[in-house]
Amino acid sequence: MKIMPVQKQTRAGQRTRFKAFVIVEDGNGHVGLGVKYSKEVATAIRGGIILAKLSVVPLRRGYWCNKIGKPHTVPCKVTGKCGSVTVRMVPAPRGAGIVAAILRRFFSLLGLMMSSLALEVLLIKTLGNFVKATFDCLQKTYGFLTLEFWKETEIAIPRVHGSLGCQA
Repeated sequence: MKIMPVQKQTRAGQRTRFKAFVIVEDGNGHVGLGVKYSKEVATAIRGGIILAKLSVVPLRRGYWCNKIGKPHTVPCKVTGKCGSVTVRMVPAPRGAGIVAAILRRFFSLLGLMMSSLALEVLLIKTLGNFVKATFDCLQKTYGFLTLEFWKETEIAIPRVHGSLGCQA
């Protein structure tokens, strides 16, 4: 997604390293994020790919109003936070598109099958925190169980044994 140089001041001078943000996805609802620092760009990218593949999480998609066709949005409102950046994803109707200018590039790079998504970004200072907050949002879609995942259980009333029951 992005490669940026970062510097550290030492006694001998400035030490420059490269920071790589890598996003992997399989097109089937699984997303991973990897962040890696290295002295060389290629090593940072390779390490970021490995870390992204190790941090793959499932992404739940849902419907906005009625369940016609394939899922097209997030199933519920979710909020992700990293540092000073807060990202809030809200379900939107089919055909609305991604209602956030800054996220169009991110989701087009990611290749997610989200056709509609309303988004509130409260404060963006750094790209790294924005990417991590968005990944936190996507990760939290499986943290909330919607109605279709509620399992109906029957409570069995235990039979009272003669010696343990109430004596009248």
